[in-house]
Amino acid sequence: MMSEVIIPHNQYIPISEVPTTENPEDIEKFPQSEYKKLIVKIDTPLNRAEIALLNKIQKKFSKNGFQMIIEEFKIILYLHSIDFEAFKIHINSLLSTTNPELVDNTIFLSVIGKISKIKSYGIKGGKRFYVTYNDERKVENRKSKVNKRGLYYYAQGNNFSKKNTMLPEQFENNIICRDSEEVLKELPDNCIDLVITSPPYNFGLGYDTSKDEIDWEKYFQKLFDIFDECIRVLKYGGRIIVNIQPLFSDYIPSHHIISNHFMEKKMIWKGEILWEKNNYNCKYCAWGSWKSPSSPYLKYTWEFLEIFAKGDLKKEGSSDKIDIKDDEFKKWVVAKWSIAPERKMIQYDHPAMFPEDLVERALKLFSFEGDVILDPFNGVGTTSAVAKRLNRKYIGIDVSEKYCNIAKKRVKEILPGTN
Repeated sequence: MMSEVIIPHNQYIPISEVPTTENPEDIEKFPQSEYKKLIVKIDTPLNRAEIALLNKIQKKFSKNGFQMIIEEFKIILYLHSIDFEAFKIHINSLLSTTNPELVDNTIFLSVIGKISKIKSYGIKGGKRFYVTYNDERKVENRKSKVNKRGLYYYAQGNNFSKKNTMLPEQFENNIICRDSEEVLKELPDNCIDLVITSPPYNFGLGYDTSKDEIDWEKYFQKLFDIFDECIRVLKYGGRIIVNIQPLFSDYIPSHHIISNHFMEKKMIWKGEILWEKNNYNCKYCAWGSWKSPSSPYLKYTWEFLEIFAKGDLKKEGSSDKIDIKDDEFKKWVVAKWSIAPERKMIQYDHPAMFPEDLVERALKLFSFEGDVILDPFNGVGTTSAVAKRLNRKYIGIDVSEKYCNIAKKRVKEILPGTN
């Protein structure tokens, strides 16, 4: 049997000064450190084979923010940062090549299990950082200062109803080939949990039915008519996520114009995510004024996800309907997502698809299982397909019969809860 005590420390001990097994009595003499100290107590002494394996682990990870002190009846771990996935793989590899009669596997598996239970850590470069990861300047009396300044002052005085309703059955899990504005007018107020969409950017791309190069005023008017309906059908506490890329050649900041509209409609700006496409949009030679400050042309390798909440930043939901994992949450709340562009645009014959990974992150981070997900510009059904796979209900609307047929086929091939 083994028991464990986790003792947090706050001051840094250089690697060279961490106690060694030759001087175990010095362990408690060290000041508090930037290592998180973890003690595994063992009822029976470690044998030579077990100590040999522990030394191999120590040698493998000692230069990466990890130190291990081995004593007869306990193992002391000093954790600063570690690639925990590599750590687990290495231990399991050692155990798989060691005679199980020579070592007690539970000693090593317990170390893995207990480290995995440490929920407070940061992630950087694939490593878990157990200390100093959330150091920041603290603002005294933060809450009172926020109240004094005015929390989302622009969204105060809204007339949103807090009474949510059910989506009519005929619309649930359905792909609808019609004009979005017309369809949305048939839905009751407050029946959608999350809207996520990527409207046509008005870049002049070759969509199936609609022109993507209309007058900007007409473009935004139609867009806002649809978004106003989205706001109406959205539940109190629900979210709207719009993936948009400004047309830099026309100097039209679409993301700002759209965000301003939502704010004028008393929606709460919840945040903005940069979708880093890794230089995808810089494969051209437009420089503006070459080597001159006259009028250089700025290049962007990212798009924007603008996120808004209706009435309240908090969305109600059951804890047993949360499907986001610890590591996913820690990574995805950092609002810069590096995701490659969709590679199946030729296969689905659509010029501007966002990738499934982008939708999956948004759905897991901002909705619960069983929620109703709406995409009013559904295209070939990426949102609907991911929603079904993640055990959400969906309604996808698009004016193109061709795209809707593709979307229906994609959704039909997906089993809920599968990858």
